[in-house]
Amino acid sequence: MEEKDHLEKEEIIDQNTSSTASNESAEDAIDQPETVGATAQKDVDMSVEDKLTAENQELKDKYLRLYSEFENYRRRTAKERLELIKTAAEDVVVDLISVVDDFERALKVEGSDVEALREGNLLIYNKLMKVLESKGLKAMDELVGKEFDAETQEAITMIPAPTEELKGKVIDVVEKGYTLGEKVIRYAKVVIGS
Repeated sequence: MEEKDHLEKEEIIDQNTSSTASNESAEDAIDQPETVGATAQKDVDMSVEDKLTAENQELKDKYLRLYSEFENYRRRTAKERLELIKTAAEDVVVDLISVVDDFERALKVEGSDVEALREGNLLIYNKLMKVLESKGLKAMDELVGKEFDAETQEAITMIPAPTEELKGKVIDVVEKGYTLGEKVIRYAKVVIGS
């Protein structure tokens, strides 16, 4: 019976040893997939990291190209604007040269015929005004008797109004005002009745 007990104990020990060994191999098997999974996950992480790095580099390149294009556009438009400013008055100046020629001819004329000089000056004045009007210049005419408008006129003084109707209205124009298109380029200097 002792032998039987002894054999049973050995079997139990063998079973414990084999179960411990199988447990260790099972743990190793469990650890191994984790290691394989971790390596696969690491490869996935590396490829995601590589993709993000590549995408980041691509976005930086696009940004630099866009920035360069914008800088080139800005420089080009600034250069064009400067050229336009330099040559903007060219049309007006070319048209005014003929008026200058007329003045030079008038200065060369000798004589004391006042009426002829007056007529010549009037012709030159009309020619000059036609050139300026063709470029969009308009004189502010017929302001006397109208209400004072601070947006187009500059009051230089106030005098007592000769009649009750002219109070707060323009009595006299000291200097004509001009508009170029819709913009006031010189305010009319006026006297207002008080």
